[in-house]
Amino acid sequence: MSDMKTVDLTMDRRDTILNQIRGYVQEKCAGDVTGHDWHHVRRVAALARQLAIAEGADAFICEVAALVHDLVDDKLVSDVAAAMRETLMYLHELGIPNEATRTVANIITTISFKGGQQSPLETKEAMVVQDADRLDAIGAIGIARTFAYGGAKGQSIYNPDIPVRDTMTAVEYRTGPSTSINHFYEKLLKLKSLMNTETAKRLAEARHAFLVTYLDQFMREWNAEV
Repeated sequence: MSDMKTVDLTMDRRDTILNQIRGYVQEKCAGDVTGHDWHHVRRVAALARQLAIAEGADAFICEVAALVHDLVDDKLVSDVAAAMRETLMYLHELGIPNEATRTVANIITTISFKGGQQSPLETKEAMVVQDADRLDAIGAIGIARTFAYGGAKGQSIYNPDIPVRDTMTAVEYRTGPSTSINHFYEKLLKLKSLMNTETAKRLAEARHAFLVTYLDQFMREWNAEV
């Protein structure tokens, strides 16, 4: 795993760049109803900064990557290659050094879950951003986002006739039949054990426990238990 060198920009310049990216991404995310809206991005960026500081990663790189990570997500954009070119060109125009831009590109192309078929992470910064994104996928917010995404994609809340998929390719994960409740078992409940950093592992404990409690209550009510 490579070490990321500190980006050679003044603190004022970093703050200006981050503010510009926030405005750019907020505009890009306007109208999203899948749980990948600006507020998701804002939370992931804030978590990424906190994790980076705790874990000794480059906080600027982590925050930049967190802010743009969904701009190239294949479940949100139809042409990933074009979205990547546009995003990287924008970062270049802001004056972010080439090495840092390459690191951001590596992060945002390797952190996605993809049904468990993910690429290996090469930097501590990638681990931090992936952990931040995954923390926002579990707990109370994660539950809300799961049902928002499922509803936007026309999935059922739950259907016992649709089995949970134990293993799947990235394509099957994106396009195969599933339900919002199945998503808990196919992804969300797995994330606690997949956290990279010690800080994220600690934060994931309570959020994971909330998922378990919710599912227990859901099934009681689904089965009309009194």
